[in-house]
Amino acid sequence: MIFLRLFRESYLFALRALVVNKVRTLLSLLGITIGIFSVISVLTVFDSIEYTLRKDIESLGSNVLFIQKWPFIGSPDMPWWEYMKRPEPRVEELEEIQRRSTLSDAAGYNIGTNRNVKYSGVTYENATIVAVSHDYSKVDNVDIADGRYFTLAESMAGRPVAIIGDEIASKLIPNRDPIGQQVTVFGRKVEIIGRFKRTGNVTFGRSNDDWLMIPVNFGRNFLNLNGDNIGSTIMVRGRANVPNDQLRDELTGIMRSVRKLKPGSKDNFEINETSVINNAFDSVFRIISIVGWIVGGFSLLVGGFGIANIMFVSVKERTVQIGIQKSLGAKNSFILQQFLFEAIFLSLLGGAVGLLIIYIGTVIASNLAGMDLFLNTKNIIIGLSVSGFIGLVSGLFPAWSASRLDPVEAMRSTF
Repeated sequence: MIFLRLFRESYLFALRALVVNKVRTLLSLLGITIGIFSVISVLTVFDSIEYTLRKDIESLGSNVLFIQKWPFIGSPDMPWWEYMKRPEPRVEELEEIQRRSTLSDAAGYNIGTNRNVKYSGVTYENATIVAVSHDYSKVDNVDIADGRYFTLAESMAGRPVAIIGDEIASKLIPNRDPIGQQVTVFGRKVEIIGRFKRTGNVTFGRSNDDWLMIPVNFGRNFLNLNGDNIGSTIMVRGRANVPNDQLRDELTGIMRSVRKLKPGSKDNFEINETSVINNAFDSVFRIISIVGWIVGGFSLLVGGFGIANIMFVSVKERTVQIGIQKSLGAKNSFILQQFLFEAIFLSLLGGAVGLLIIYIGTVIASNLAGMDLFLNTKNIIIGLSVSGFIGLVSGLFPAWSASRLDPVEAMRSTF
C-alpha cells in the first residue's frame, strides 16, 4: 500500500508540473507529435495501399491459373524477344483444356479492347470491351446488380447482347433502367441484358465500371482472335483440394500437346498465378517499411532530444523542490518516478496527438479524395509503444540525475 501511495503521489507531482508549464509541455509535445506523425503516416499510407493491392489480387482467385503470353512479373534479364514470338492463347485451346483436363473445375476465355460506345447521340469514349466465353462467370466473379448473365444459347450463337458497367450506364443512360436499351459498339446495335455492380477504383484492372461484356462468339466478328498481340487469357479454376502445382503440371502437358511442342523445347506460353504477385509485393513493402522508419526515425530522434533537453531544464528549475522532498523523507525512487512519468506521459501525449491528426487525415482523404485510407490497430499500438519508449529513454538520465541530488545542496541552489 505504501508503494502504491508513493507511486500515485509521484504521478500527481509530475502531472502538476506538466499543467503549470504549459508552454514547455506544448513544445515537448510538438517534437514527438511530428515524429510519430512522420512514421505512422508513412506506415498508414503504405499499409492501406498494400491492403487494397492484396484485396484486388485475391479477387483474381488463389486457385485460378492464367494461361497467357507474358508472365505477371518479369525480370531484368528476361528475353523479351522470345516472349514476343509466342502465340496468344486461343479459343480452340480453351476447348481442348475443357475436354482433356480432369483437375480443373471450370475454364474461361477473355480478350479485351477499347472502343467507343454510343447511345442516342451520346458517346462514352474508350470503354473496355471484354469478349468472354460462356463459362467465364464460373472462373471469375461476375457480380451483376441488375439483369442477368448470358444464356448458353446467346453465347454459342454469338448474339448481340451485353452486360454494361455502372459508369457507362450512368453516363449514357442516366436516370433510367439500362436493361433492354440498345447501345452501339463496333457499328452494331447491342442489347443491354445486365448491369455490373459498381466496384470503384481498383489496381489490377478488376474494376468493371467501364466494361461492356459481350459473348466471344459475337466479338469474333470484329476482333482478330488469332492475332499475336491481342492480350487474350485462358483462366482455369482448379477443383477443390487440388494444389496449383498439380493443376499447373496438367495444363502444361495439355498446352504442349495442343501446340505440338517437341520434347526438350521451351514452353511458348506462361501459366501465371496470383502468388507470384503477392511474393513480389512482400519484398517491395518490406523495403518501403524500412524507408519509412528511417525517414520518420530522424524526426523521432529530434523529438527525443527535445524531451531530454526540456527534462533537464525541468530538473534544474525544481532543484529546490527536490531537496525539500528528499529532506522530508522522499526516496530516490520517488523522485525518479516523478520525472520518468513526466517524460513518458509527455511522449505518449505527443504520440496520441500525432495519431489523432493521422486519423483525421485518413477520414478526409477517404471522403474527399476517394482513397481507401485507414489507421489500423497495429499502427496505433506501434505509435503509442514507440512514443512511450522514446519518453522512457529521453527521460531516464534527467530523472536519474534528479534522484541523485544531495538534499542539502539542492535546497541551497537557486535557479
